[in-house]
Amino acid sequence: MLLPAGLSITGLLFLLSLATAARAPRLSGDDLLTGPQVPLEATWVGRRREREDVAILVLAGHADSQGIEGAGTSGAAVDRRGAAPMDPRMRDELFWNRKIRDAVVRQGQARCLRISGYEPNALTIRDENDPRTNWSVGRRHHKAGGYALEIHFDAYGPDGYGSGLIPNLNKEPSRIDESLALNFGRYPLQFRGGLGAPKRGISILEIGKLEGNLEARLRDPASQEAVIEALALRVVEALEQGLNAQPRALSSQHCEDGSDPRGKDHRTSPADG
Repeated sequence: MLLPAGLSITGLLFLLSLATAARAPRLSGDDLLTGPQVPLEATWVGRRREREDVAILVLAGHADSQGIEGAGTSGAAVDRRGAAPMDPRMRDELFWNRKIRDAVVRQGQARCLRISGYEPNALTIRDENDPRTNWSVGRRHHKAGGYALEIHFDAYGPDGYGSGLIPNLNKEPSRIDESLALNFGRYPLQFRGGLGAPKRGISILEIGKLEGNLEARLRDPASQEAVIEALALRVVEALEQGLNAQPRALSSQHCEDGSDPRGKDHRTSPADG
């Protein structure tokens, strides 16, 4: 596994402990890091196979809707305890969505997955059909045969349900959806009547409610980086399991195309699907 520069020994040990726990499928109930899983009844099972080389696109939920109703949660720390937002330009959920997106892309590329991220480069796009929005880019990616995943954190308190996967509604759930659901939890197919992203072919992954231990560890400078890396590792390993791909975690390994993952540009870049 490629580790970020500057990660402390304490952070490394914490990351390794969480990474070990991340390898086992999640059972219903509270998770050590992400908290409660969604308790709603869901009967779908992901059986559809994706190609092992399927192009995976990772999106940060609410990246283009700041200042618009439904732009994500500010988190319990900000709303309940008066903490300063992580970035005054956006709600805390988007701040963490972006961090997880970028870490998933970087780790996935290092493990030779065909994975990329998308950043709209505009925090507020009021027309949901604008070609720059997450929904538009994700829909095009899905129609082109790729797998699109949007990262979210759920609302704190009784308004949130917990971690889990909401699969896209345009195709039968895939084995990638199933693997993510086994690791994070399973939302009903028609959650809230069908959300905008799933209707456009984009699966939604709720990492967890933005409160409690999860939010505290994310906000703590001593554990923040390790937590982000551990969450990303859990997502990437679930993607690999869903693809039935062999794990490739050694930084010295070359991908099948002959490229060296250590030489890749891991920054999230725009994609047109």
